[in-house]
This record gives sequence, C-alpha cells and structure tokens, in this order.
Amino acid sequence: MDAIFLAELALNGAFTGLLYSLFAVGLVLIYKSSSVPNLAQGGLTMLGGYVVLTLSQNVGLPLWLAVPLAAVVMFGAGLGIERVALRRLAGQPIIMILMMTLGLDILIRGTTLAIWGGTTRPMGLGVSYDPLFVGPLLLSRLHLIGAGVAIVIFGLVLLFFRTRLGVRLRAISDDYTASWSIGIPVERGVGLSWGLASVSALSVAVLWGEIQGVDQSLSLLLLKGITVALLGGLDSVLGALIAGILLGILESVGSAVIDPIVGGGSRDLIVAAVLILTVMIRPHGLFGREHIERL
Repeated sequence: MDAIFLAELALNGAFTGLLYSLFAVGLVLIYKSSSVPNLAQGGLTMLGGYVVLTLSQNVGLPLWLAVPLAAVVMFGAGLGIERVALRRLAGQPIIMILMMTLGLDILIRGTTLAIWGGTTRPMGLGVSYDPLFVGPLLLSRLHLIGAGVAIVIFGLVLLFFRTRLGVRLRAISDDYTASWSIGIPVERGVGLSWGLASVSALSVAVLWGEIQGVDQSLSLLLLKGITVALLGGLDSVLGALIAGILLGILESVGSAVIDPIVGGGSRDLIVAAVLILTVMIRPHGLFGREHIERL
C-alpha cells in the first residue's frame, strides 16, 4: 500500500467520519441537555430524508426551499416527541426512557416503510461525481462538501452552548430539580434539544441520502453514531467531532488492510470493536466527564 493511496483512504475516511460526527451531535444534544440516550435518532434521520423527498419530488418544491421547510417539520416532530411521549416519563428510571426511544425508532421505521415503501430513492442534490484531484490525491466531492457542512454545523452548536439558552440546557442536564428551583423551564429546554436533534438528523439525511439514496438503511447509521458519541464522550460536542474523524480514518484504512485477508465486510466489525473497547476501557469517552458515584 503506497503512501498516496494511504493518504487518499485517510482523507476520504476523515470526510466520512465528519458525517458520522454530524449524526452523533444529535445524540450529544439530547444527552447534554437531558441526560437521555436517544435510540430514535436513526429513525429520525430516515424520516427527515423522506420528508425532504416528499416536499421536493411529490410537492414539486425546489430543494433550496424543501430543505428549510423540512427542517421546520422535523423541529416540530422533535418537540412533539418530547411533549407526547417523553414528558410523561419524567422521574422514571433511565431504562424506561431508553426503551421508549427504542420503541419510537421501531415505530418511525415501520411508519415510513408503510407510507413510502422500501425502494431506494435518490436525493438529487445535483453534486458532480467527476473525479476531484488535489495534487496526486483523488477525493470525493460529495464527502468533501458534507465535511464542510458538518464543520459549519458543529461551529454553530458550539456557539449555541455558549449562549444563555445553551447554558440553561446544560444546567438542566446537570440537575433537573435544581434547575426547576431557580425557575428554568425544564420541559421547554428538553423539548428544544429534541427539536434541534431532529434538525441535525435532517442534515445527515440530506447528505447521506445523496451518497447512498434514501431508504430504510439510513436508520442503520445509529450504530456508527452511537460509537462516535461514546468514543468522544456523550456530553462533549467537540469530542464527537474528533471521534468521528478518528473512526472514519480507522474504518477506511483498516478495512483496506483487513478486507483482502477476510474477504470483505470488515467495516462493521471495526466499528463494533471500537464500540466494545470504548465501553470496556473508557466508558466516559475521550472527552466526556467522568461520573463517580460514592456508595
């Protein structure tokens, strides 16, 4: 494996990893503001893709208008999920909330399959697939654009958590009771985090839907998103960014080395290995806060 090919694998892997990070930021947004692990993020991503396709291909809106309207729809969907399903579980054990998000994911996948079917549909962003050479390196235009969008969104999220509203969401995550006692509207804060996470899911759906099409497989990004979120730290936005890049590079380079030996299919194996090792060795992630309970 020559150096140029290795560099191509690493760079394209890093671009792909940034898309994984963009998915993971939705998980981090909800956990950072409510301490709830969201297993419905994959379903929300798939739903976002179908909403954009419906507005652009069925209604006939141009994509530049369909995507913002879909963002409004997804933000409302996130608010509705928190209001109808999760608010009723306030004060319940975390395992009950976890199972609720899992049930939501199954419900969303079943509903989208019933409405739109299982046929893969192209997003149609109009991005050129012509080769892009940067010196001797061959790069993917679409992954490069996706990486740029991901970096912009991450910057906005980091700025958001420095605002007064972002600080309130972090306070809610630290202590619900204390937040209530000083007048912070906890329910609205948690609902806002779900709305923002749903919009983040939409951005992933648009970019990843252009790469592989919109179908049920979009929900399978949950495994890689969870791996990135855990590796970076569930309460760290910057950690998700760095962890996504690391996982993308490891997945790209590792599969190129391992696939010829095992006959293919090592990408998911690498992701699963990273997930298991992270939980075993550093459960709070590379940049997450370590929680110590004294008994």
